[in-house]
Amino acid sequence: MESVVFIFSLIDCCALIFLSVYFIITLSDLECDYINARSCCSKLNKWVVPEVIGHAVVTVLMLISLHWFIFLLNLPIATWNIYRFIMVPSGNMGVFDPTEIHNRGQLKSHMKEAMIKLGFHLLCFFMYLYSATTGARLTDLTLSN
Repeated sequence: MESVVFIFSLIDCCALIFLSVYFIITLSDLECDYINARSCCSKLNKWVVPEVIGHAVVTVLMLISLHWFIFLLNLPIATWNIYRFIMVPSGNMGVFDPTEIHNRGQLKSHMKEAMIKLGFHLLCFFMYLYSATTGARLTDLTLSN
C-alpha cells in the first residue's frame, strides 16, 4: 500500500513539474513579447485549477496515509495555491490577469513563484521516488552501524 501511495504521488508530481515548466516558458514568452498578455493569461489560467487540485490531492493523500513529514512539507504550498485561487479580485480574468500582469512587478513575482514551485516539485519527486523504491518512511530513516 505504501508504494502505491508514492507511485501515485510520483505521477502527480511529474504532472506538477510539467505545469511549472509550462508556466515558466509561457511567462518568459510574455516577458520577451513573443505573446500578448491576454493570450498568456488565458493559457495560464486554464491550468491553475488542475494545479490546485493536483497538489491538494497529494497533500490529503499524505495526511490520510500518515506521512506527517511529507504532509507538513506540502501543506504550505497547497495552502498558498488555494489562497491565491480564492483571493482573485472580482473583475479579474483569474489568478493571471492581463491588465495587471505588467503592473507592480507581477510578472517577475509570478516567474519567481513558478521557479520556486519547480524546485519544490523536483525535491518532492526525488523524495517520492526514494520512498516508492525502498518502501521506507522518510521519518523512519536513521543512521545505523
